[in-house]
Amino acid sequence: MTRMREKNLDDDVVATIVGVLEGWSGRLSWEALIKAVERRAGLSYTRQTLHRHERIRLAFAVRKKVLSGQTDEGSREAMSPELQVALDRIARLEAENLRLAAENNALLEQFAVWSYNAQTRNLTREFLNKPLPGVDREPSEPRVSKKPSATNDKTR
Repeated sequence: MTRMREKNLDDDVVATIVGVLEGWSGRLSWEALIKAVERRAGLSYTRQTLHRHERIRLAFAVRKKVLSGQTDEGSREAMSPELQVALDRIARLEAENLRLAAENNALLEQFAVWSYNAQTRNLTREFLNKPLPGVDREPSEPRVSKKPSATNDKTR
């Protein structure tokens, strides 16, 4: 068995994993998610690595909650393929909407903490809204090293 490669969790990989979670149907577990990520992206991660990322952990919790409230979907077999595709798309969009709402609430809570801390330090709104300094992207001049001359000054 070949070992899958492990890549650092950058924004693109996190978005892929969150996308897998948003389209999830059936029983959801960390082990099942790890296998699905291996199949979809060819990347292998541990449960701890995935759980450490807030967006993944939040998407997992939201999807698990949605799936636990669903009833038996045996009646979907009689539906037309177009209707099934539409229902799957609706379910994915609803899951994404729930995840984004949860992320937004977490960001609002973080903002409230920062706002309180800024107020206790007497930081004004003007100070907090100052634009970031520009980035100087000009190439730096090469440093000229000053090596001692090879001639001996004592011979003069």
